[in-house]
Amino acid sequence: MQLKFYPYTLRLKKRFTISTHSRLTTPAVIVEIEHDGVTGYGEASLPPYLDEDQQSVISFLNKVNLNQFNNPIDLDSVIQKINETELGNNVAKAAINIALHDLVGKMLDVPLYRYLNILKKDDNFSSYTLSISDPKSLKERIKESSKYKFLKVKLGSKDDKKIIKTIRSVTSKLLFVDVNQGWSDKYFALDMIGWLKDQNVILIEQPLPKENLKDTSWLTERSPLPVIADETIKGFNDLHKIKNVYSGVNIKLMKAGGINQAYKMIQKSRELNLKVMIGCMTETSCAITAASHLSPLADWVDLDGAELISNDLFSGMKIIDGKIVIPESPGLGVNKLTN
Repeated sequence: MQLKFYPYTLRLKKRFTISTHSRLTTPAVIVEIEHDGVTGYGEASLPPYLDEDQQSVISFLNKVNLNQFNNPIDLDSVIQKINETELGNNVAKAAINIALHDLVGKMLDVPLYRYLNILKKDDNFSSYTLSISDPKSLKERIKESSKYKFLKVKLGSKDDKKIIKTIRSVTSKLLFVDVNQGWSDKYFALDMIGWLKDQNVILIEQPLPKENLKDTSWLTERSPLPVIADETIKGFNDLHKIKNVYSGVNIKLMKAGGINQAYKMIQKSRELNLKVMIGCMTETSCAITAASHLSPLADWVDLDGAELISNDLFSGMKIIDGKIVIPESPGLGVNKLTN
């Protein structure tokens, strides 16, 4: 197998603001793995809150020798060897992992969801993300999201109630709320969640700082809405620490280390009686499509990342009338576009 990779910068259609930062771009690294004339594609997306960047991803990829593997279809063995290259580097590993799954699916002529023995479902909807912004911009973005059934609202600002009231002035759609650690006081958080429940909000994601497990456990016990972990969780080994602390977990390929690791996290979450969201960063349709193959296993899905960028390198998963349409083509089902 031959490994090729190169940096890429995702350009956001509009400024993306959450409680901790604001940006117009997201750095990424695109991975291609070729074997016997077949190419698999992968991606590392690197928003600011992760502890990896383009340099660290490229450094890790330079240490990976795929020439030692003659049979990509022995996927578990290949992935195990790659993961042993160096500790950590989950985003870099995710990029290779996604590309390998794409490659093997193409070699076996089977879509990824079938390779993983996952059944599609009809009610598989994604949310659309509204970042923190002024009322005029919020209303414009809500118009742009007309095909979505759910909206995911970023909070954690001094204007949280104003944001929700603005949204409610133009739509009654169900809302996910993502605070991105933006609330610091558990009593304030509980009061806000009670108010948000009356605004047709159905879940709260990462309301308190990730290290504040004691207060989060207190909050979850009293919250009228499910409290979902995001920044608190990196990979599989973190799941044990959120049992009885959160109601559920947002599982993302980048943090998990790839498709098979995310799949294991879903299974373990069910064992721990945790609800599951399949989420994403701002990503191209490569990584978004990869995650879409896992989406039928989730309680909630947030896979709009490619919709937020203006320079997608791939075509793949589609969202039609709010529903996720998983490709039937072999592997991920993505096509690389000319850029």
